[in-house]
Amino acid sequence: MSDDKKSKNTQSTSEEKLEKLFQKDITYIPKKGDVIEGEIISSSKSGIYLDIQGLTIGVVRGRELYNELEEYSNLKAGDKVSAIVLELENERGEMELSFREAGQKKAWDNLFDLLKKKETIEVKVIEANKGGLIVKIGPIVGFLPVSQLSPIHYPRVEGGNKTKILEKLKKLIDEKVKVVIIDIQEKEEKIIVSEKETEEIKKKIFNKYQIGDIVEGCVKEVVDFGIFVEFDEGLEGLVHISEIAWQRIDNPKNFIKVGDKVKVKIMGVKNFRFALSIKKTIENPWEALMRNYKIGQIVKGKVLQFNPFGAFIELNKDIQGLLHLSEFPDQLIKKASDVLKIGQVLNLKIISLDPNAYRLGFSIKDVKQDEEEK
Repeated sequence: MSDDKKSKNTQSTSEEKLEKLFQKDITYIPKKGDVIEGEIISSSKSGIYLDIQGLTIGVVRGRELYNELEEYSNLKAGDKVSAIVLELENERGEMELSFREAGQKKAWDNLFDLLKKKETIEVKVIEANKGGLIVKIGPIVGFLPVSQLSPIHYPRVEGGNKTKILEKLKKLIDEKVKVVIIDIQEKEEKIIVSEKETEEIKKKIFNKYQIGDIVEGCVKEVVDFGIFVEFDEGLEGLVHISEIAWQRIDNPKNFIKVGDKVKVKIMGVKNFRFALSIKKTIENPWEALMRNYKIGQIVKGKVLQFNPFGAFIELNKDIQGLLHLSEFPDQLIKKASDVLKIGQVLNLKIISLDPNAYRLGFSIKDVKQDEEEK
């Protein structure tokens, strides 16, 4: 007789014996893969024995004993527990069972329930890669992509350097984060979770703040393109370099430092990221400029820095203008630095004023002509 026939005959005999036993009290006959309940008779290192409704004995042994669900820890005689049927009858006539697979099934069922309810859960970060974080949800492993991190955990890295992103993500290993499940692919054993989609984060963002609100925050990081400000227990936004001040800012690190307290105006929210402005929290100095200055007026200005077209001049702490090379007395000058020094104070004439474009033009040659005429 072939092994296949022997196996079929053995399985048939096992099912017939079980059918006779279960027909005493119930009509349900378990099959391989079914979840059944039993009462623990004894427990030892070699295995745990269960009474299956007084009709047969089940055994859980080897790797099938291990499961991370709490209900399978510290088991003792008399406890009722669920297990999955691996074999209807083993070599000793016992039903072969598994806690491991039963726990896995229960865990997956629980995950689908959490997905449906969009319920927030707390998970532990166990690993990190360049795409995100690996988290543990009971006995199941899930993935938290970088794009689904909350603003407080999002790795801000200039230029998107993947090595630096990974370094920041690794700092979250062993931390606990609150997430919601957003996708499950059981066959591939893939679970995608999101931190930014939790109701807690959503409520903070959409129920509390509106565009135009002014809030106080703390500078968390200064980069070439702006500064990141944290406010209200972890909410965070970017003040772009163009929104730091009304005057020209070439390097934010020369203007502000980590730890500084600042007032910011909420300019927008997109994908859970705030766009903030510091300069919009104060009066536009260009409006005051129109009230206090006019074209043709002689003023004092300090040389702030040079550029290929001339020199930037500081009229006051909020207003800067350009002294173009064409406005120097000597038309042969190729660089402003040849005749001027940083910090030098000059008498200048305002020759153009456009507050809408934030542009102010100065001249030296006209001032000298005026002085010579007097």
